Amino acid sequence: MGAVHGTTVDIATRHGTADAYLAHPDGGGPFPAVLLYMDAFGLRPHLKKMAERLASAGYTVLAPNVFYRHGRAPVIDLPDFVDPAERPELFERLGPIIQSLTPEAAMRDADAYLAWLSECPMAKGGPVGVTGYCMGAGLALRTAGTHPDRVAAAAGFHGANLASTAADSPHLLAARIKAELYFGHADQDRALPPEQIERLNEALAAAGVHHRCEVYAGAHHGFTQADTAAYDLAAAERHWAALLDLFARML
Repeated sequence: MGAVHGTTVDIATRHGTADAYLAHPDGGGPFPAVLLYMDAFGLRPHLKKMAERLASAGYTVLAPNVFYRHGRAPVIDLPDFVDPAERPELFERLGPIIQSLTPEAAMRDADAYLAWLSECPMAKGGPVGVTGYCMGAGLALRTAGTHPDRVAAAAGFHGANLASTAADSPHLLAARIKAELYFGHADQDRALPPEQIERLNEALAAAGVHHRCEVYAGAHHGFTQADTAAYDLAAAERHWAALLDLFARML
């Protein structure tokens, strides 16, 4: 991994100030911009390492704390490693925070994140890439549909509720998307059952969106997150290969 510079930055939004982690190669630039959406456990050391790994491939990566309305990251105290026994208690605390981030609020925030990147000296002008994990996969899909002229490539991994029957399900934005999409689903994921994977594929195909959806056999929800028991090294490395291929071609 090449030398990377990382720092905490503050982004003005319509609802306050969002803290975020910015990572980019150390030296040179500007570099193509990527917006990285966190999973439900939030902006923490592991997410920062993921931003740095992506940055080392030649990108300026912004990873915002999407829960900033509830405080700066970490919004709740997290163990260094999340095991299955701890998840119920953690989600009891995180649940109301997750529910409070409505699609409308999240996309107003996306406006601010993208505007900030457009003014960042280390971020190259032009189209951006977006990637997201768990709940962040849905935010990536929504951002591609809300900002079709800004987002050239978007990816989501072990996404939750990407194509539900809800009236505001993110897959319903498919007709607006111009970006190329990639999704890496976990086949052991109750948050995205097979019927939702099929519904997502059908919506993207019907809209003519250039996309690839792959199901990672044996992987569980959260397979990219090395600070949790769901981590799967082989699946995580497969995710990196797919993500870097997408961004290398589109950004």
